Amino acid sequence: MPFELSWETHNLVPAPRSFFMDVKCPGCFTITTVFSHAQTVVICAGCSTVLCQPTGGKARLTEGCSFRKK
Repeated sequence: MPFELSWETHNLVPAPRSFFMDVKCPGCFTITTVFSHAQTVVICAGCSTVLCQPTGGKARLTEGCSFRKK
């Protein structure tokens, strides 16, 4: 019985948990495409504000930035 339960919860087809997103700058409202697990600091091309900073996994958006998944 425990084997059947663990088999049901096992992921049969692995899928990536990362995604691309459109991030809107709070200062100049330009939209920049950013990878969810970015490993470098992403800066706005219009006003040079920092949009997101890398962490150990996902990138952390700065306060005031809005995003949507692509």
